[in-house]
Order: sequence, then C-alpha cells, then structure tokens
Amino acid sequence: MTTTRTKTGSPRPSWFTRFWAVVRYEMLWNIRKKKFLGLVILAFALATLIWVLPIVSNATGQPVEANPDFAVTFTIPGIGLFLFALITAMNSISSEFESGTVVPLLTKPVSRTMVFLGKLLAAFIIILLTYTILFVYGVIGGALVYGPQNNLHLVPLVLFGNILSTFVWIAIILAAGVLSKSTILSTLVAFGLFFGLLFAVQIVAVFAGPSPALNYVIGSGAAGKMITTQGQIDIGAGTDNIGANLINYALYPSANVNFNMTTIELQGGQPLITQVFAYSEPISLITSRSVATSVVYTIVFLFIAWIAFKWAQILE
Repeated sequence: MTTTRTKTGSPRPSWFTRFWAVVRYEMLWNIRKKKFLGLVILAFALATLIWVLPIVSNATGQPVEANPDFAVTFTIPGIGLFLFALITAMNSISSEFESGTVVPLLTKPVSRTMVFLGKLLAAFIIILLTYTILFVYGVIGGALVYGPQNNLHLVPLVLFGNILSTFVWIAIILAAGVLSKSTILSTLVAFGLFFGLLFAVQIVAVFAGPSPALNYVIGSGAAGKMITTQGQIDIGAGTDNIGANLINYALYPSANVNFNMTTIELQGGQPLITQVFAYSEPISLITSRSVATSVVYTIVFLFIAWIAFKWAQILE
C-alpha cells in the first residue's frame, strides 16, 4: 500500500486503509447492537427446536427417522431474511443523520461514496458470517439427529441464495433510511412493504390466480408444486426463495412446477374450495428469474441510496 502526503507534510493513509477503517467501524457498531445479538440468539434457538422437537415427540424411544436431505433443505424463511436485513441496515445510515455523527465522519479523509461502500461491505460480511455459522450449525445438528447427510456440497448454494434474498431488503431499507434520514420511518416503510406484499400476493393469488407477474414482485411470489420422483415439493417462485430454488434446480434440473388457481364455489350453502390447474413452468426458469429479479432490485435500490446519500444536505 502506498501513502501520500497532506498539505502539512504528514503521511496520508492509503485508500484501502481509509476504506477498511469505515468497514471495521460499521462492523463493530453492528455487532454490539443488542437487537442484532438478540436476533442471532433467536435464530439459533429456532434452529435447535427443529432438531429437538422430533426427539421429544417420539415417545416410543425409537430413533428419529433418518432424513439425509435435512441439511441441504435447511434454509432461512422469508421473515427471517427480512429481519436480518432490517436489524443490519435499519439505522446504518439514518442514525448517522439523527445523531449528527455524519458530520465528524465526513470530516475524515473519506468520501461519501467510500462511506457508503464501506457500510455496504460491512453489512455483507456480517450477513455472510452469521449465515455461515448458522448453516454449519444446521449441518451438524442435522447429522446428529437425522443421520448422515447427502449433497453437502450444495449447502453453499442455499447460503448464496439466502444472502442474495437478504440484500434485496437491505437495499430497500438503506434507500428508505437515506431518503427519510429517519430510522423510525425507514423501519415503518420496510415493515409496511414486507407485510403489505406478503398479504397482497396471497390475496391476488386467491382471486386472480397465481399470475407470473407476481414472481417479479419482492417477496414470496406465486406458490406452486414441483413434481419429482420423490413426490411433490412446495415451491415459492419469488425473491425470498432463491436458496431453496437453487437446490431444487440442482437436484431436479428438468422438473416442472405446476401452479394452481384456487376456486371457491357454494354448494348446498357450503363453500367448496378446489384447485384448478393454471400453468406450468420449469424450475430452471423460476430459479433464473428469481435470481435476476433480485439482482435488478438490489442494484436499483442501492443506486438510489447512493445517489441520495451523495447529494444529501448535511446540517451541522
């Protein structure tokens, strides 16, 4: 690394040194947050319950039935991805404006772009480390409870997919935080968007059918069933299910996913709910589309957040 001289003649730290200082500052600040530590503890507690409950429920004392695919199907649900994104990014930038620490921060030899990229990299490292430890915990627990596990080489695919799904929400939350300069507002926007889309997709799917257009909306997307030699597998075609879809594509690359429309009719004064076939798509298309949709959303919202932060007016 090279250094330059300031006007006073003192050595100026290299770009990497200054950039890593921002990353380290953000990582330490995030790790110390009680909300983040609490969420990590909750995630590990819920993961443990997945293994403990089958043992407790088996009152006969017989060994739990082997499940060699537990580790490769272990994934973080959509609400978990959202909460990790929220806790990591909700006050990453907005709190700097609220507390006024953005002023002394930008008086340092760092640009706004460097600060923004540093915070983004810190979020990525924290999510990567947290998810990696959680997935290693899942593999070990699955092997102890359900026996030897198959296809462990595919576990990184689930990890990659979960990180990509999380960063869609991180990008949205960062953009909301920079534009509003308020942690409360950015949090409300994030919760409103998550639950609004969650319920809206379900309502639309019931009354209008599982339209392919739903799969371009952030969240769970349309729900279908993949037909395999092992039976039916529930599939969510949205951005929250990239990890599971990558695994399903790796295991069943030529499988198709059937989407059904729910119809409700009255017969004899009683509602009759039936499932009618709507359309079918290959798992390869569903997987590639969810990945591409997530990448586009992430880039667009990160660009909005960066532009807003770069041109934000800062009052001392």
